[in-house]
Amino acid sequence: MADRTPMDPNTRDTENPTRMPPWLRRTLPVHGRKAEVERLLDAGQLHTVCKEASCPNRGECFGRGTATFLIMGSMCTRDCAFCGVSAGRPQPLDPHEPRRIAEAALEMRLQHVVVTSVTRDDLPDGGAAHFAATVQEIRSTVPGATIEVLAPDFAGSAASLATVLSSLPDVLNHNVETVPRLYGTIRPQADYRRSLSVLRAAADTGSVPNVKSGLMVGFGETEDEVNAVLHDLCSAGVSMVTIGQYLRPSAVQTAVVEFVHPDRFERYREAGVRMGLRDVFAGPFVRSSYRAGEVLRTVTGAS
Repeated sequence: MADRTPMDPNTRDTENPTRMPPWLRRTLPVHGRKAEVERLLDAGQLHTVCKEASCPNRGECFGRGTATFLIMGSMCTRDCAFCGVSAGRPQPLDPHEPRRIAEAALEMRLQHVVVTSVTRDDLPDGGAAHFAATVQEIRSTVPGATIEVLAPDFAGSAASLATVLSSLPDVLNHNVETVPRLYGTIRPQADYRRSLSVLRAAADTGSVPNVKSGLMVGFGETEDEVNAVLHDLCSAGVSMVTIGQYLRPSAVQTAVVEFVHPDRFERYREAGVRMGLRDVFAGPFVRSSYRAGEVLRTVTGAS
């Protein structure tokens, strides 16, 4: 289990970083299609990372009629210090889940479908075949939709990654999550270089037109460290990057070290674009799948 003790308080912002700053206070979104989305998810017995990870954008996204599907159960075999998803022994895969997700995507009238998963180190292929089956079902059921896969690292298995890529998603997303120096505290069961290798391999195949990654800030990283990650991602062939503020899902997860000012998010965006990234979507409430369809349309120039 990851060490979830708070970081050294001497690294925190001296201006009371534990108090929510004004740029992180916002009005509650209009409900819109929230009830409809929740009904469809409940009827299909489907999980979302929106709910399982306690995403602060859940009300907004559900209200707009979108959600990020979480496949292979709600129990993760890893225990990252930042994540709100429960860790433990997962249940067996549900072979009917891909079909139910495709049917939900159709009923929700999704134009861009994002599929992610818990990490399943217990499975020989890490769940790669289940990912591919889900993409194929969505492609068959909602042929006009673009599909984004937010994949784990599959323990570095090239064969598992190839299985996912063979389903031809429009976007292959894999998050590095934080800067290399903090992996031992934030992602002790992961490896920064391994994550970069996943992204580089996806870009090198040429089978997926868009490779994407993301990270959170507010763990105590420096601006230079974030810029170094952006450089690494660009060198690995990534075209899109998301950067958002880490917000503690509960008292169990690691503490927020700093609330990053919006001006710094803008500097990250500008730095990434100068390096050659096609888009850096950065801001306090940005998450890897937040407004993902809009990010893809921005990069591709699609209307």
